[in-house]
Amino acid sequence: MEPVVADGLCAYAAKTRASADQFAAVLEGIAANGLSSVEDCTPWEELREAHLARLAAQRPAVA
Repeated sequence: MEPVVADGLCAYAAKTRASADQFAAVLEGIAANGLSSVEDCTPWEELREAHLARLAAQRPAVA
């Protein structure tokens, strides 16, 4: 295997492992503390709009 390919695979594995660790931490938090009340949560529409705004700021539209 080419070193560049091996480096790419290792980087992908590290990113996947970090995502899995973050997900596991969320599940452990839910198991320990239960789910948050609806009043304490941010509606998904607000989260979506904020994420889309971040993406748009990273890659502005071509005029």
